[in-house]
Amino acid sequence: MSKNSKYYVVWNGHNPGVYDNWDDCKEQVINYPNPIYKSFSSPQSAAQAYREGFAKNDSKDLANLISGVSKHREHTGAPADYFDNPEIDLKAWAVDAACAGNPGPVEYRGVELMTGKELFRIGPLEGGTNNLGEFLAIVHALALMDKMGESHPIYSDSVSGMAWVRNKVIKTTLKENDKNARLFDMLRRALNWLNTHTYSARIMKWDTPRWGEIPADFGRK
Repeated sequence: MSKNSKYYVVWNGHNPGVYDNWDDCKEQVINYPNPIYKSFSSPQSAAQAYREGFAKNDSKDLANLISGVSKHREHTGAPADYFDNPEIDLKAWAVDAACAGNPGPVEYRGVELMTGKELFRIGPLEGGTNNLGEFLAIVHALALMDKMGESHPIYSDSVSGMAWVRNKVIKTTLKENDKNARLFDMLRRALNWLNTHTYSARIMKWDTPRWGEIPADFGRK
């Protein structure tokens, strides 16, 4: 991934988050009523501004903060008590993917457990599979942490996605075609990132039978 001199924070847009290029940021604010966004010179300052902006808007006091987290958990389909589970590392991010068909349109996203905020959402990407989306979600989280100069544990409920990241190999029988060309381009970029970067973040299996659906779940089961 190319180095950028500017990083963009979208507080009010289609998909709020931190973006490392203007094209992705523009997609979130164009045709959105009253968008709120700003550019920053470093990933650290962008990440801090993103979190502080939500803190100002969502939580004037502790009661409002807890209320905001609860509502988001309800929205994502996460179990109501995951926030109180001592086994779960709340400093972590959770990632998940959803695919309508096999193959079919696939999308993925990442969620910050402590705040319940969606950090990124990509897709739908045509002609994909759930495992490919899970793989991309993990790599996207690793790359975003790298850009932000941070390191957090990452929860995934995909054994295949975790193995592909660990081994830097994608095992799929899916063939590239005109329909899924964008997806395969992203897969190549993800593999290139893994082969040219190191990371310290722990990638951990979300224990769905014990903890319920992962907080990044799309709630379409």
